[in-house]
Amino acid sequence: MTSNTTTCHSPEVGLPTRSPLIGWLAVSSVMLGIFSIVTTEILPVGLLTTIGSGLAVSDGTAGLMITLPGLLAAVSAPVVTVVTADVDRRLMLCVFMLLLAMANLLAAAAPDYWMILVSRAVVGVVIGGFWSISAGLAERLVPAASVGRATSVIFSAVPLGSVLGVPAGTFIGDVAGWRAAFVVMGALAVGVLAMLLLVMPPLPPDRTARMSVLRGMFKSVHTRFALLLTFLAVLAHFGTYTYVAPFLEQVTHADSQLITVFLLVYGAAGIVGNFLGGAMVTRYPRATFGLAAGLIATVTLLLPILGHRQIGAVALLIVWGVAYGAVPVSSRTWFAKASPDAPEAASVLFTASFQMTISLGAVAGGVIVDRTSPSTLMTLGGLVALLTVVVAWAHFARRPTWPDDA
Repeated sequence: MTSNTTTCHSPEVGLPTRSPLIGWLAVSSVMLGIFSIVTTEILPVGLLTTIGSGLAVSDGTAGLMITLPGLLAAVSAPVVTVVTADVDRRLMLCVFMLLLAMANLLAAAAPDYWMILVSRAVVGVVIGGFWSISAGLAERLVPAASVGRATSVIFSAVPLGSVLGVPAGTFIGDVAGWRAAFVVMGALAVGVLAMLLLVMPPLPPDRTARMSVLRGMFKSVHTRFALLLTFLAVLAHFGTYTYVAPFLEQVTHADSQLITVFLLVYGAAGIVGNFLGGAMVTRYPRATFGLAAGLIATVTLLLPILGHRQIGAVALLIVWGVAYGAVPVSSRTWFAKASPDAPEAASVLFTASFQMTISLGAVAGGVIVDRTSPSTLMTLGGLVALLTVVVAWAHFARRPTWPDDA
């Protein structure tokens, strides 16, 4: 098994000792890279109607800008990572940032909607490749004692993208037009590329993902549980949160400005949840994942009851933000603990499963909300989240030994 899961290059051997500051700057560059990717991925949420009207397409057709990158990311995560397994990971991170810059600038200059879809397809490839490589880099950039904190810093880019990126992009779009928002995102990607070139050390391939490794990982009960938990938790979250704005409009009767404030509060709570989850999940992976899913279930089941009042809605959104903030870092850590000898392969499965379920959740939620109501959707999402808790408990009940504890 070892021969299949490792490609030993020992990148640290012979390299000069690097200062902790440079290591943390490298971690920050990865975080900013993910921030720019997350913001680019969900930027059209705030600009959907504007882009659709500007290019004469319906809102439903414009919604492909959200679905397409997630689907392609799920496919590209294993394919791109395996194909480039022998390439220095620093070089690949830089290539992905260059592609992201080009995709954003292509969207800004697109003469028609189909050209934007081409740019969004490139974004999907970038998501799959960059996430798969970067999600497990903390252990190669900082001392072992700081890996958990560095991982939390990297994953803080996810709620930051929602809190700062999308509102800022929407503001730019309102002031200077939607094309200007993509230009700014392209400039940010160029800035991250420059930072990667300055502070990221060479990262020769080390325990990279191979197709044989990915196939072998499915034999692990921990990996199968990680896939199921990730699928259920992300399905419950994105199936409901994607349509939280219609809920707040129709049930809470909040206006657009208040909804923006509510979502900013949610995002800020997500940053807190990210760091709390990162601090807990290494020692208590089952409890952390189960608690996060349980809180999501509680919120989505209570929203139809308490969400009629603004104070009830915002209180539940704060809890929801803290809960979901812990989900990405919990999922990534579970995959890593399931396959400690194949960190990049673990990142590939994490990325592919997460991105695919984001798309499925958004589509499933849309079908349900069109046929029922936002309140019914919240209730169904809560039931799925409860199932996640049951699965986490089932893993605990089996009391399997983690590979790194054996």
